[in-house]
Amino acid sequence: MKKINQHIEIVRSSIKSQSSMSQPSCDALYMLLSKHYSNVGVTTVNDLQDLEGLTAMQPDVVFLGLQSIRDVSSDKRDGKIWLSKYFDDRGIVYTGSNESAHKLEKDKSLAKKQVLSAGLNTAAYFVSEQNYPLLEVANTLKFPLFVKPTDRGGGLGINSLSVVRNFSQLQAKVLSIAEKHGSDSLIEEYLDGREFSVAIMRKQGTDNYFAMPLELIAPEDEFGSRLLSESVKSQDTETFTEILDLALKEKLATFAKEIFTALNARDYGRIDIRLDSEGEPQFLEANLIPSLLEFYGNFPKACMLNENIDYESMVLSIVALALERQTKSKVLVEYN
Repeated sequence: MKKINQHIEIVRSSIKSQSSMSQPSCDALYMLLSKHYSNVGVTTVNDLQDLEGLTAMQPDVVFLGLQSIRDVSSDKRDGKIWLSKYFDDRGIVYTGSNESAHKLEKDKSLAKKQVLSAGLNTAAYFVSEQNYPLLEVANTLKFPLFVKPTDRGGGLGINSLSVVRNFSQLQAKVLSIAEKHGSDSLIEEYLDGREFSVAIMRKQGTDNYFAMPLELIAPEDEFGSRLLSESVKSQDTETFTEILDLALKEKLATFAKEIFTALNARDYGRIDIRLDSEGEPQFLEANLIPSLLEFYGNFPKACMLNENIDYESMVLSIVALALERQTKSKVLVEYN
């Protein structure tokens, strides 16, 4: 098979808090893309110097495996250099969404605010900032509540104590998140319905999207709750299943695409949804650089289960979607 004459550079960080791509996932992407493209590399980006070195290579496509790095020149505690903005300013094409969407994804409360402004459903919520007393939430939300960090993924900060049923439990969980994760807390009314993840991927050469739902079922914890906690995700102990109720499947797919659009996301990503007590879908959060690890990530599972898109075709599609922005003529990848 003749290789495509393009330079694809896979980018991740060795700093765990910065990277959205694991080393096994990076290795798998490298092996696969090297079969199809003439020049495939891997760059570890931990700081601005690394980013400048990557820019000097002028790759045709950056396969984005992180959103941002710390901006040491900024006087702000949370100052960041967003890679999507950095590459846009330099005319470098990359996979997935741009800066505005990544900023919304990173701050779960901002994403919920954006979703509400678009007239879409998400549970009532409140943000508790670190080092500020918890007062207002007691009068605005109804227990039980669900508490998680505003800006962490992978289930970080989520455990059996995340569902709180009184004010003292709430205070304890908020304090724990501040101390262990250095994060504000997103406090929202607990949704006790089924949980779903919907993979979204644009169809090459069009503005139309696949929306591919699957149901996620976490094991019960000691309190009878089913939560996709840090331990459940790291140990991969949740199960997934196809959605056989076609009306529900269509409702989830439509809702997820509306969320994806509201967040200004593009090309591919994952939208997580939970049903409320009335069976209505409610937005939980988005992941615009989802795990692509075969047999592990919910994104590849959903692609295969719904549209029979295998791992290789999925990865090549993500790169091809980015390449479509490189030229006015659409780049369509042949898989055989």
